[in-house]
Amino acid sequence: MKQLLIGFILVLTTSTFAQTYKTHTVAQGDNLESIAQKYKVTSFDIEALNPDVKNKLTLNTVLIIPKTRLQDTLVKQEKKLLSYSGHKVKRKETLFSISQKYDIEVEDIKKHNRRLYSEVLRKGDRIKIPKFQITTVQPKLVNTLKKYKVKKSEGKWRVAYKFGISVLELETLNPNIGNNLQLNQNLVVPNIDEKDEREIDDNYDYYTVQPAEGFLEIHRKTGFKRETLESLNTGLKESGLKLGMVLKTPKKNAITTANTNYETINLVNKIRNYTTKNIAIMLPLRLHKLNIDSTKALKNMLKKDGGALNISLDFYSGVLMALDSAKQLGLSTKLDVYDTYPLTGNITSILNNNDFLNYDAVIGPLIADNFELVASRLEPNNVPLISTVKTLKNNNHNNVFQTQPQDELLRNTMIDYVKNIDTISNLIILSDFKSMAKSNALKSKFAKAKQIFARTNENEEAYILPADLEEHFTPGRNIVFLETISQDFANNIASVLSPFIDEDLGVEIILMTTNKNTAFNSDNIHKNLAKLKFHYPSVHKPHDTDMVNNFISSYTRQYNTPPNRYAIRGFDLTMDIILRLAYTDSSLFETLQIDMETEYVENKFRYIKSPLGGYRNEAAYIVKYDGLKVVESQKL
Repeated sequence: MKQLLIGFILVLTTSTFAQTYKTHTVAQGDNLESIAQKYKVTSFDIEALNPDVKNKLTLNTVLIIPKTRLQDTLVKQEKKLLSYSGHKVKRKETLFSISQKYDIEVEDIKKHNRRLYSEVLRKGDRIKIPKFQITTVQPKLVNTLKKYKVKKSEGKWRVAYKFGISVLELETLNPNIGNNLQLNQNLVVPNIDEKDEREIDDNYDYYTVQPAEGFLEIHRKTGFKRETLESLNTGLKESGLKLGMVLKTPKKNAITTANTNYETINLVNKIRNYTTKNIAIMLPLRLHKLNIDSTKALKNMLKKDGGALNISLDFYSGVLMALDSAKQLGLSTKLDVYDTYPLTGNITSILNNNDFLNYDAVIGPLIADNFELVASRLEPNNVPLISTVKTLKNNNHNNVFQTQPQDELLRNTMIDYVKNIDTISNLIILSDFKSMAKSNALKSKFAKAKQIFARTNENEEAYILPADLEEHFTPGRNIVFLETISQDFANNIASVLSPFIDEDLGVEIILMTTNKNTAFNSDNIHKNLAKLKFHYPSVHKPHDTDMVNNFISSYTRQYNTPPNRYAIRGFDLTMDIILRLAYTDSSLFETLQIDMETEYVENKFRYIKSPLGGYRNEAAYIVKYDGLKVVESQKL
């Protein structure tokens, strides 16, 4: 079963592996030597990838076969000169016709009659015709793989880089590699010459290629263009990018990672600057179109304009509540509102006709193109620009605060959370084929995890049967990752997993995902998610609607409805800006010199310097189902 699963991963998941490995199903009469001879590899190569064959070669076993190191032309011929014969050139004879007559190459005739390289063959010329003894030489097979002992301080990516493979390929070659390498641990690696092994240069940084990443996405993340990467990484131009490939990059200053411990600070207790704060907010409120005297017209517009207007109004209501809360702390704020509604031309007009140099911070705009324009205009004067509710895919401006954590940060937060769980009996990764890249990325982080892919029916809909899972669960804590964007598949998995929970046998199943999307939002899935104690990473933590705090009760009194997550985000983000400004005597940037994390109703903020420019929020939550209520999860 293990060989079948590994072979399945190797051959079907990525084009890189499909070009490097094959599979062979053991047939009647097969033995190790005959299989090795068939694929022009050695018995060692097959044993290295299929350890079980040392004991017994079983009928119908699926073996992984590496690509042979021999060239396509396996048989070579060696020619030994024995003697010459003479030939007098006749009328109309050519070098080609003479070579055909004596069954030799034209080049052999020229080599032994050197004047023919510069002179034309003429009638009556006398030339030497070489006679050869032809010997067939069978090239010697060389191991495709070899054993390697881990050296001091070597981790997976260092070994992978050394032998020119990806981390995923290293883990596939060594299914029992474990999360951390040990000194003198034996690994199977490609059998390359020692002079071709690559060494880590501490004068450079190294980057591991993520699922579905191209050169453009890596440039957005790191700032390094394709030409730079190809110049530093031999063979990259020919091979292209591969999942898990380790790339050498120019060195940058180290940045904080997602799991760094920061002190959570309550800035309410650290106010020292009571001067009036000047803040601007830019949102597509479309106030020029709103007819507040016509309820019907207002409803029609909200329906027509959809999400952007609703989000803006909710966010703005939270901002106003933050200003009121700050006022109660003795902090005065002057807020200027700019309606971007959402034309780029209007943004340009706002920037040209107003002085933004005196603002302590500018919040927004909401629309990405508008945000980019404002960022570029305010950057020369170092005016802090705060993003609102959207993740910025590309930011290289030094004045930008990206407040929404990126999806990669959420994934890493979930992975780190699981790695810190002490008691895991079993770890399984489930996915459909559309989410195969995410499944493989998880497998690269959890080498011992069992990776299971969905079946598909005639309509290409993904599903898994109980029989596909029943042998995989053991007493203790079973962690199951589910990666999908299909609501039907998520429903299928949740309903299939629930019956395997067995309190009498001590079988606990906890369902998790690195990307909680709409697949997990159907009406009939929540009951099963509650049974499975569903965990996922989140930008915000759910607040307890039964809990009455100052903000929620004040908001409900003011607007006759509880705040939604956009209103809460507007409150949290604005409150954080005002309190950070009250904490410093200079600018918002000064607070970034201190390693701290702030937290409010649903959101927390921990900024680090981005390699591309500006600052990004790397604070996120792990939340879980507690019954039908979603709460923040503590360590399991």
